[in-house]
Amino acid sequence: MGLYIHLPFCVRKCNYCDFVSGIYDDGVKKEYVRALLKEIGSLDRKYDTDLSDTEIETVYFGGGTPGSINASFIENIMNTVRDNLRVRDDAEISIEINPGIVDDEKLRIYKANGINRISIGLQSANDDELKLLGRIHTYRDFEECYDMVRNRGFDNVSVDIITALPDQSMEMLDNTLDRLTRKDPEHISAYSLIIEEGTPFYKLYGEGGSKREMLLCEDEERRMYYHTERLLSEYGYERYEISNFAKPGYRSRHNISYWKRIPYIGAGLCAAGLINEVRYKNTDDMGKYIAHSDDLLSIDERIVINREEQMDETVFLGLRMTDGVDIGNFSDRFGVSLKERYKKEIDKLCDQELITIDERILKLTSKGIDYGNYVFSCFYNI
Repeated sequence: MGLYIHLPFCVRKCNYCDFVSGIYDDGVKKEYVRALLKEIGSLDRKYDTDLSDTEIETVYFGGGTPGSINASFIENIMNTVRDNLRVRDDAEISIEINPGIVDDEKLRIYKANGINRISIGLQSANDDELKLLGRIHTYRDFEECYDMVRNRGFDNVSVDIITALPDQSMEMLDNTLDRLTRKDPEHISAYSLIIEEGTPFYKLYGEGGSKREMLLCEDEERRMYYHTERLLSEYGYERYEISNFAKPGYRSRHNISYWKRIPYIGAGLCAAGLINEVRYKNTDDMGKYIAHSDDLLSIDERIVINREEQMDETVFLGLRMTDGVDIGNFSDRFGVSLKERYKKEIDKLCDQELITIDERILKLTSKGIDYGNYVFSCFYNI
């Protein structure tokens, strides 16, 4: 089982971000962490399930920017996790940080508490693009942060970038990729920009936005995607999921657990989890969460996943990975032939050259990646 811990705190909200996060004072942060510790300490009761024999294989601190809070909070959270759950000795424990907010003392405390994977939000190596995105750092700040992480002995580092930014040229993307590959992180997440409603970017680039014409067209976005894949491949990164690239042995175990439907606990504001084929989501109301973090009143959504939906999710989530869906594992798990259950969908998508299938694996083609959402919808009516 995996464990996701949401820390919804930011120094400044980025212009493209629609995550449940924001700027809070120190008092709210303390109350929130206190509520989070209560939730972690009452998971068995809250979800009416015995977790005492469950091994936690991955822990992920996401946000927001977890690195923006006092490191003693992270220490308290990890102590509470270990007091209440069985964390494997070889667990992957990740934390997201941003340049300009983490110092060497924070990194020392992270390492002392078992955190062994650092995810840094770079987004771009071009300072003009960072300003456009609303980031608080420069590329130089990133370099200092990255070097600090390395000097503290972290040998599993991931860096996030965003491609297909408004008015972005291939030369600007190349500058980011060139500078980043010189730093040689073990993992790179390269996401194409999505304009989300309710963000400052939506007002500018969304429907009716005054700068909508600055958005790249779909063909330009795809050219950047494949250019990124080719260049990163030359530097030894394999694409193992639509937007994720890793050196051999450094795939994100936590993210893979989502795509393989391995059960996971979500703790914190608006955090989601999957336990005993029940998907739940905590409230996104800060006051409500603080008051009821350890009881059912903090849960806004609870959906029982039936067997048909479990099969559908196994296929469309598995197709996100370049390894594809293991046909034998599907049959062993559900007692049903994947090829027979989805014969109509498979025949249609094969004719359209969007998927390939053999005796062992069902996977997307290169063309299928371009039409991923369409392919997924064929297996799951979402």
